[in-house]
Amino acid sequence: MMGHCLVVDDDAEIRTNLTAYLSGYGWQVDAAGDGQVMRQLLAATRFDVIVLDLMLPGEDGLTLLRWLGTQADAPPVLMLTARGDTMSRVIGLELGADDYLAKPFEPRELVARLQALVRRVHKGLAQAVDDDTRLLRFGRWRFDRMTRQLISADDVGIALSSAEFRLLAAFVQRPGRVLSRDQLIELTRAPGVEVNDRSIDLAVSRLRAKLGDTAREPALIRTVRGEGYLFDAEVSPC
Repeated sequence: MMGHCLVVDDDAEIRTNLTAYLSGYGWQVDAAGDGQVMRQLLAATRFDVIVLDLMLPGEDGLTLLRWLGTQADAPPVLMLTARGDTMSRVIGLELGADDYLAKPFEPRELVARLQALVRRVHKGLAQAVDDDTRLLRFGRWRFDRMTRQLISADDVGIALSSAEFRLLAAFVQRPGRVLSRDQLIELTRAPGVEVNDRSIDLAVSRLRAKLGDTAREPALIRTVRGEGYLFDAEVSPC
């Protein structure tokens, strides 16, 4: 079996067709027509990946992406957007979506992208365990790379979005080094996802907020004018 996929789309025909198609490639598939059902399924079942349509009634896909970004164990998300809806696609990626496809799409491409997402996540989790570096410490924080959480000195867990997690992972692996925006784009890029300077700056801003950092008085993520960003902390295994 390839994995367990949750399809979230308000179009019943699309849900039915994707369920049948993905099942034919060995996926276990559940489907939801709105955010309420999505939350109920996520509370009861562990999924490997979510296919999320941005155009949903009630809570739209971007709202649900924001919510998923606060959940420590949220699976990776592939979002479905209308062809030509560039702004929603960019915002979705900035909110932490891992990949996207524009409708209408070739179902076989969806399968390939889902397989790539699941492989990448499983590889990252396995490496974190095998290298005995699941938990890293810097400053007053611990970074749990398996649950994708920051843990404060008071043992309070703070969930990271996919973009924030990839950014922090890049920083803790290269403390004390100035990383240009181009380097950070390459280090945090997910397959098939477009990342630009603005995306990096927004991810840095959100990560700083969770770390209690500010652009004026950064304690951990320093801006090096004209060059990029530097993670100014000693990093060690817990």
